[in-house]
Amino acid sequence: MKNDVLPVEIRGVLPMNSGWAIFVGNSKKVFIIQVEPNMGLVINNFLRDARKERPLTHDLINNIFKGLNVTIERVVITELKNATYYARLLLQQENELGRKIVEIDARPSDCLALATAQKRPIFVSAALFEQVEDMSATLERINESTGESEEPD
Repeated sequence: MKNDVLPVEIRGVLPMNSGWAIFVGNSKKVFIIQVEPNMGLVINNFLRDARKERPLTHDLINNIFKGLNVTIERVVITELKNATYYARLLLQQENELGRKIVEIDARPSDCLALATAQKRPIFVSAALFEQVEDMSATLERINESTGESEEPD
């Protein structure tokens, strides 16, 4: 799978009326994944390293991963079907018996949240990257109007 994927990163997050727009891309193209309001907050908080009083669900998952010596190897946003994005979460576990990789179907919003929390790489399939509309100009206009840089804090 590594040969047909491209590295991307979260280039911006923007609250909307019905959720959040997560701008994902690289220097060539940026596209939007719309997520539920609570997922947008989670991703935004991880991007900003915001402190929380109590662990939330994605914090719990990360704590479980740590306890089991599991790390996220990478996440891959794989396809778009019927206006829904799909993604894969690739986990790695190392112990005295060796190294094991497990690939799990997951929502892109969960993948983005967990990858952001662990500062792990995000990829998109080359076929999907060709398919999505380039929203780079939109992100630039938003950043100019808010006076923010393209990179989240």
